[in-house]
Amino acid sequence: MLFEKILFGITLVCLLTILFCRWVVPSLSKRELEPWYLDWARSLFPVFAIVFLLRGFVAEPFRIPSGSMLPTLEIGDFILVNKFTYGLRLPIVYDKVVEISTPERGDIVVFRYPLDNQTSYIKRLVGVPGDQIDVMGRALFVNGVQVYAQATDSYTPAADSLHEQQLQYLPRDNGYAKFSAIFSQRSKFDRRSQTFTVPEGQFFMMGDNRDNSADSRAWGMVPEENIVGKAFFVWMHYDTRAAGDGFDWTRIGTSISAEIEQSTPVEAMVR
Repeated sequence: MLFEKILFGITLVCLLTILFCRWVVPSLSKRELEPWYLDWARSLFPVFAIVFLLRGFVAEPFRIPSGSMLPTLEIGDFILVNKFTYGLRLPIVYDKVVEISTPERGDIVVFRYPLDNQTSYIKRLVGVPGDQIDVMGRALFVNGVQVYAQATDSYTPAADSLHEQQLQYLPRDNGYAKFSAIFSQRSKFDRRSQTFTVPEGQFFMMGDNRDNSADSRAWGMVPEENIVGKAFFVWMHYDTRAAGDGFDWTRIGTSISAEIEQSTPVEAMVR
């Protein structure tokens, strides 16, 4: 958020410098030797303007700093976020000017943290407006129906303990979003049942690393106006904790969008 404001400020200063020299002090443009700052402004303005427009309306890069979205996203992943999937918003003020689509269950969403709008979070969208979300231990219910979960091989993050891994099928309008979630032996959350009702204009978010994620279970819903965009692609990976040079070239190009299935394995067997 701060970088976007700095980028906008530099772009604006370059533009004002060009306009000032052209219209306020026109004699400057007629000199054989133009002021150095005018030459710099002319050179930098198109570069900063293009970057600002791309980040503001098309795609913005983010780095994953924590393991709350393991195993889908790893610490050190650099991701791209589609800024126009859900509609066009004005940079800086974030007012939506064009409605394109609405967020759906299963989307991986970057948003401004409700308790501090200067901080960006990334989680999986689990509940849309009007949903009732029940969390009972490791079981997740959406509108009274348990989300189908299928146990898979265990998962062990680097320098961490063994985790149980599940394939989950989260219902959405066009089928089911299939993704992996993990659970640890030690949870920061109480195992008791929790029930949440998602208000209009807000969304319920959870991390895929269910027992090690600060999300809507802890700090509540995410207002629609806080949503930045939909994450879809890993373009680089660099983790200073890793052995060697810290780069993991196998992560580059990884798609992080949930697979869409038309049925759960149980439904497919019945058919």
